[in-house]
Formats: sequence, C-alpha cells, structure tokens
Amino acid sequence: MTSGTETGDVTGTRDKDYDLIWFVEACLKNALRLEQYIQDAEREKDDEIVELFRKAQADSRKGAELGKQLLRQRLSGG
Repeated sequence: MTSGTETGDVTGTRDKDYDLIWFVEACLKNALRLEQYIQDAEREKDDEIVELFRKAQADSRKGAELGKQLLRQRLSGG
C-alpha cells in the first residue's frame, strides 16, 4: 500500500493482502481497457498494434489468474 503507515489497523486488511487484491483488480481492468485498444487498432487495420495489445492483454489475464489462484489458496487456508 502506498501510504506506508496503514498496516491493517484501519482497513482490517494487511498491506500485502491489500496489494494482492489490488494487483488482481488492476490486471482485470487492464485486460478490459486493452480490449478497447484492440478494437481501435482493428478499426484502423493496424495489425502490428493489435498484436502488441493482444500480447499485453494475455499477460494481464495471466497476472490476474495467478493472483486469483494465490488469493484462493490463502482464503481457503492453504
């Protein structure tokens, strides 16, 4: 967490856990945002940019999946 002073006392969520939740959300939002960018590039028939954005979107999805997997493990106590 960026404040440097919140350690879970206010939110009830430790910084590292909050950061993991934030990471998953950021990856998911990025995948959605990139979908719009892909559509824009497709409309302009710029295949090079489409390919770049698709790769970035795949990386964002992968990050979200890895983060969700870790969250599941931690929430289930494993």
